[in-house]
Amino acid sequence: MLLSAEQQRLFDDAQKIVFLTGAGVSTASGIPDYRSKGGIYDDSGVVERPEYLLSTDALNREPEKMYQFMKENMYFPDAKPNIIHQKMAALTHQGRARIITQNMDSLHTQAGAENVIEFHGSLYTIYAVTDGAPATFEAYMQDMRREDGALLRPGITLYGEIPFHVTEAAQWVHEADLIVIVGTSFVVYPFAGLLQYAQAQVPIIAVNLETIPAPANVVQVIGDAQIYFDELRV
Repeated sequence: MLLSAEQQRLFDDAQKIVFLTGAGVSTASGIPDYRSKGGIYDDSGVVERPEYLLSTDALNREPEKMYQFMKENMYFPDAKPNIIHQKMAALTHQGRARIITQNMDSLHTQAGAENVIEFHGSLYTIYAVTDGAPATFEAYMQDMRREDGALLRPGITLYGEIPFHVTEAAQWVHEADLIVIVGTSFVVYPFAGLLQYAQAQVPIIAVNLETIPAPANVVQVIGDAQIYFDELRV
């Protein structure tokens, strides 16, 4: 058992759970964890760094390279929500949970979750750089430009841009009576900095395959989050 009886009680009693989720939540759906071996941040065999290819500089200077990189490495349109997304969604339906995710795959919303902040946006929200007019994901997969030549891009936070709904996310963390960090290395800011808004007495659980850099009061569960959430009663 990864989930202790005490932790189950915390979930049972909490009325304002906030989940802070990262790429590890979606690995069970077949989407690679960006920062593990073979992920897009793996140094082996990389000529140009994702930090450049996913930046405003690349968008302005070499949009073709960015487009090709994203198409080849970041889109998994056939991926489906897994047990982690489903249990979190169930708790949002009970009005007892909110989700702040780093993920751009929209699997939380696909699972039917309510009260979701996509902190870094969604790969499936497409718009034109020139006028902000929306375009379909299908059109973007066919061509990075609109018929009139306008450049299209996904509504995600590129390096050099500010994440979405930062103030609201900080407020959600401040209001939480239980915080659960799942599937994130917790090294990317300002996402990792959201924890500073938690109230001092609020219990914090982290469920990851490895220990993450976090304050001493964070209870770290080392193991497969899919197993943990399969055990969780909601």
